[in-house]
Amino acid sequence: MLRETAPRVVAIGSLRCGGGSPFVFIAGPCVVENRDSALRHAEALRGLTDRLGVPFIYKSSYDKANRTSGASFRGLGMQEGLRILAEVKQETGVPVLTDIHSPEEAAIAAEVADILQIPAFLCRQTDLLLAAGNSGRVVNIKKGQFLAPWDMVHAAEKVASTGNCGILLTERGCSFGYNNLVSDFRSLPIMAQTGYPVIYDATHSVQLPGGQGDMSGGQREFIAPLARAAVAVGVDGLFMEVHEEPARALSDSATVFPLAQLESLLRILLALDAIVKRK
Repeated sequence: MLRETAPRVVAIGSLRCGGGSPFVFIAGPCVVENRDSALRHAEALRGLTDRLGVPFIYKSSYDKANRTSGASFRGLGMQEGLRILAEVKQETGVPVLTDIHSPEEAAIAAEVADILQIPAFLCRQTDLLLAAGNSGRVVNIKKGQFLAPWDMVHAAEKVASTGNCGILLTERGCSFGYNNLVSDFRSLPIMAQTGYPVIYDATHSVQLPGGQGDMSGGQREFIAPLARAAVAVGVDGLFMEVHEEPARALSDSATVFPLAQLESLLRILLALDAIVKRK
C-alpha cells in the first residue's frame, strides 16, 4: 500500500486542480475529426462551462494509435491535429489536453498542449513518461486497465524524477474478463494517497474493449451514474468524451456522452461536489 502524501495543487494555466478545489472538467470529442467540428465542440463546451462556473479543459487526440482495427479512423495526424488544437486554444482561450504515444512526440505536442496525456496502455513506458516530464507540461497518466491503483505511484515517480511534479492520475476502469471493464471506486482514494490530483474517466470506464469485434463497444447508460459516484467520492477532476452526435463520432461512438444531455448532468455533479468538499 501507499504512504500517504499531502495533497498537491497542480496549476493548468489559470486553473487549479486538487487540494479540495472544485472539480476540473476535461471534455471533448475523442479524436480531432476536422477543424469545424473541433471549434464547434470547444465553443459549445466553453459556453456551457462558463455559464455553470466549471473549470474546463478541452480534450481531443490528434492520433488514436490504439484503435482495435487498423482500418479505424485514427485522426488527422500530428501536424494537422496540433494545428487545429492550437486554433481551438487561441479562439476559446481554454487549456488543451492531447495524447502522446512516443517520446519523440512529447516536445512537439508540448508546443501546443497544456497537458500531455499518457494513454493507459503506455503508462509503464519509462522513456515516454520521462519525455513527457521533461516537456515541462502537466502530465496526465491514465491508469492501465491491468494495474492496481497503488502501482501508479511508480509511473508518477518517473515523471517527477525530471523535476516536473505537475502530474494528474486518471482512473479508467480495470479489465474484468474478456471485453469488459469495471470501476473499483476504492482506487480513487488509494491513488489520492500519492498526493497527486485524481481524475475519473467516466466514458472510457464504460467501454467494452473489442466488444464489437473490429471495434470497442460500450454501455453509455452507465456514464452518468459512474460520474455521479466518482464526484461523490471526491475526485479532483472528471474526464468525459463528449460529442454533439454520438452515433456519428469517428472514434468511441459507443461511449461518448451526448452534448445535449451534458448541462443537466453537470448541474447534479456541481451540487454533489459542493457537498463533498464543503469545509
